[in-house]
Order: sequence, then structure tokens, then C-alpha cells
Amino acid sequence: MKVSFLLSLAVGVILIVAAAVLWMTLDSLGVFDSLSKTLKDVTGSDTTGGLNLMDYVGFGKVMSFTVLIAVVDVVLLTALATLSAFIYNTAAGFTGGVELTLAEED
Repeated sequence: MKVSFLLSLAVGVILIVAAAVLWMTLDSLGVFDSLSKTLKDVTGSDTTGGLNLMDYVGFGKVMSFTVLIAVVDVVLLTALATLSAFIYNTAAGFTGGVELTLAEED
């Protein structure tokens, strides 16, 4: 369980960092500005300003959602890996498991 927790924690951190790097890259390339301008042109009228994309995909909202997904990922991966190890150990106890003999070459 300890090993699966640490590995799933590493996956969660990688997920958060990857989402942050991807968002910053898209922002620096001007993707969000271009999409916001297009959406404002399409959805805007004389009385309203149109739809603002950054209200939905701002850095804070994206990172909050990513942290939530990472926490769920850590909990589920730890539980599934622990359950899988338990099932494997139980099956190996019934069947004798896989026997592997290692020998040194002379």
C-alpha cells in the first residue's frame, strides 16, 4: 500500500505539473485570446459583451479541477493497487505462486 500510494502520488504531481505547463503554453501562444475573441464575436450583441472564455478556463479554475482529479486519482489508484496485491497474494497462496530461481553465471 505504501508503494502504490507513493507511485500514485507521483502520478498526481505529474498530472498537476503537466496541466499547468500545458495551460501556460497555450496562453503564451495566444490560443485563449484568439478563442475568446472569436466567441465574443459569435455570441456578442449590441447590448451584451458576449461569452468570455476565461471565465470558464482560467488558470485558477483549471488548476482547481486538476488538483481535484489528482486527489481522486491518488485515492483510487492506491485502493486499486492494494486490492490487486491482496487478490494476487491470495491467489498465489492457493496455487503456490510463480517460482523463479535465479543463478549466477560462472
